[in-house]
Amino acid sequence: MRERYAPLQSLARLAHNGFFGNDRPVNVKLLMASGLAHPCKMHGSVLLCYLMMEYIKNRFSIYDIPSMIQDFKSEITRKSIHFLIALTPVLTMVSRDFAVAALTLGVIFYIYLESLRLSGVEVPFFSVVVRLASRPRDGNRFVPGPVTLGTGALLALLLFPEPVAKIAIYALAFGDGFSSLVGRIFGRIRPAFLLGKSVEGSLSCFFCVLLSTWYVCRDIKASFAAAAAVVVCDVLPLGDYDNVAIPLAAGIAAKCLLAL
Repeated sequence: MRERYAPLQSLARLAHNGFFGNDRPVNVKLLMASGLAHPCKMHGSVLLCYLMMEYIKNRFSIYDIPSMIQDFKSEITRKSIHFLIALTPVLTMVSRDFAVAALTLGVIFYIYLESLRLSGVEVPFFSVVVRLASRPRDGNRFVPGPVTLGTGALLALLLFPEPVAKIAIYALAFGDGFSSLVGRIFGRIRPAFLLGKSVEGSLSCFFCVLLSTWYVCRDIKASFAAAAAVVVCDVLPLGDYDNVAIPLAAGIAAKCLLAL
């Protein structure tokens, strides 16, 4: 019997290992139970159903589903806050000074509320959002992400003229935001030269910055330069301080190319 089903088991194991990248034993009892006595008579649909069942069983048995859901919620919360920084150019429509003042007050107010949270005061809504958005590395410490995010946008306004400031802020909001989101959900290819980041996340970062910069300045060279600079910053192990480095890199790259 073992020899009879050896070709089918080899085929199933080959496909199985292609899915999972391991050598877990392949169960052919489901295939034998189909009533088809010989592997050569096995319908392709039966084999496909078997492989899909094995894929679902093995893929979700090696993960902690509640932790995955919690991690997904945290990432969505963090990136929602990240995307909100793209509204900064709307504030500049009132005046640049107004936008600078709003960002400064926002950072100060966050630091105050975060100090209350760390001292044990439960701040309605704020404490829940910060706990949800915090990373495991933050522990029960000060969460610096919103501070560096506001600081990055603030520096873009203070250091760069229009439209470069808008380019830098959009690079921070969309490039860094989609890089983390896409990389966390869809990232599978992680070569060593990306220092733990995924190809999928880096590509989404590049094209988001490319499109947002093109939308602002309509200059393809400046768009490519800003996108490349942001991807380099995104790959570097800067932690939350990439929120400061990314708008600076995008702004400098775009300003240099637009000046040519």
